[in-house]
Amino acid sequence: MTDPVVLVVGSLHYDIMVESSTLPRKDETAIGSRWYPKFGGKGGNQAVAAQKGGAVARMCGAVGRDDFGRFLRENLRAGGVDDRFVADVDGARSGMSVAIMDAAGDYAATIVSGANLLISIDTLQDAALWDGVAMLVLQNEVPESVNLAAATQARARGIPTLLNAAPYRPMSPEFCALVDILVVNSVEAEQMGADAVCCLHSAADAARKLAAQFAAVIVTAGAQGLAAWTDTDEVLSIPAQKVKVVSSHGAGDAFIGALANHLARGDGFDSAARAASAAAARHVAGL
Repeated sequence: MTDPVVLVVGSLHYDIMVESSTLPRKDETAIGSRWYPKFGGKGGNQAVAAQKGGAVARMCGAVGRDDFGRFLRENLRAGGVDDRFVADVDGARSGMSVAIMDAAGDYAATIVSGANLLISIDTLQDAALWDGVAMLVLQNEVPESVNLAAATQARARGIPTLLNAAPYRPMSPEFCALVDILVVNSVEAEQMGADAVCCLHSAADAARKLAAQFAAVIVTAGAQGLAAWTDTDEVLSIPAQKVKVVSSHGAGDAFIGALANHLARGDGFDSAARAASAAAARHVAGL
């Protein structure tokens, strides 16, 4: 049986990670202990995670013709990701971010999109891009026009679309109608109109409310776990595995990549969500 292809259309960022004992407050200068570069961007991370899980991952995105861009492309290839549809853009710098991580493994980050804002919609019409694709994965770190064009192509080909609506931004009804699976964290769920999420019960309530717009919804609640609501009115509540936290940075992307891989393979929603939760736990534990 041929492994399924997970197509990720999205962002690539050169991440500069800074370690500090605490996250700085407004107007505070905190002293860090070290910094290092890291491959990133939600799109790139999710593609690598899908490939790691056993899918054939294909990336569609854009980088600048700079050192950051070369670093990003090299890391995609090192992760086994098909980068044929990642464009080198003239006159733009690659996307990047600065993330500060504290001693507990929590972090805060700022991104600069750069070339990610220049992904060509024409590329999304290339039949070769969609060859063998079983799942489309999107995020909100690229323009909605790109997401809309990708989801439109996927719907025309009978391919389900998974949207990780992060970071939050208002989305058009036209785009939302093309999304089959929505994944958000507790903050994003609240920003989309759900009540405050503090536990698995409230996460389930949030998923049910958001399911008025989407066929299936997963609301992740950090160390609490996740809750899901499907188009069959089935509620899933999955407690998080208890692990020693090394870093939470990228855990959500590990979850999305694993979820896309298992759904593309035809696994049921419950088993796919549980496998993705386990993958996120391993990531947090540094495994």
